[in-house]
Amino acid sequence: MPNFLRNPILLRAIAGFMVGLAAMLVFHPATARAAEKTVLAPAPLVDAAPTRKLETAVFAGGCFWGVEGVFSHVKGVKLAVSGYTGGTTTTKVNYDSVGSGRTGHAEAVRVTYDPAQVSYGQLLRIFFSVIADPTQLNYQGPDHGTQYRSALFPLNPEQAKVASAYLAQLGKSGVWGAPIVTKIERFTKFHDAEGYHQNFMAVNPDHAYIRRWDAPKLAAFKAMFPSLYMAANAA
Repeated sequence: MPNFLRNPILLRAIAGFMVGLAAMLVFHPATARAAEKTVLAPAPLVDAAPTRKLETAVFAGGCFWGVEGVFSHVKGVKLAVSGYTGGTTTTKVNYDSVGSGRTGHAEAVRVTYDPAQVSYGQLLRIFFSVIADPTQLNYQGPDHGTQYRSALFPLNPEQAKVASAYLAQLGKSGVWGAPIVTKIERFTKFHDAEGYHQNFMAVNPDHAYIRRWDAPKLAAFKAMFPSLYMAANAA
């Protein structure tokens, strides 16, 4: 995504007129169709047993605005934080460095949830149904680069078991017409993103990118999983 679209100083100035121009001037029609596609992923055959009262999971699935925006509306999710993970660099991690594609990090979201209300398997199902296309390698929708890859970062053996089983299940499901390329990666450290990236969809509902790419994901989640949808994060 171009940096100017994320500059908080310019958001109000560009949000109005960019909505009408975005599809014609910025986004390629083929990518637009891919980004709009949602599917009902199969229910997981195995799920993670709770290990504590509140669990944490980390997902990378393209621009973190939409990932966080959807997970923030899942019943049982107490907190969703945008950030960066998966890199090996020892230099400063921020939006500019990660956006260069040279740090190895991915834009990701750390989800804190109550396993008595929503399971890790259910979060995976939501993730692949409406947030991330598991067949897109190193991109999601209009955003290209390894920093926009789809990846799962299990934080314990239970999550690792379920993530591996679910990716295998997706591959056999026939729901997608292409190979599953989402990877399981070893979790090292999560770096919180800058403040203006947090709760971005909720704070900037009329932003051109949100209206074009992410609001449809939230609408699809509400339609597909009404029993798991909540209007706002109650935490």
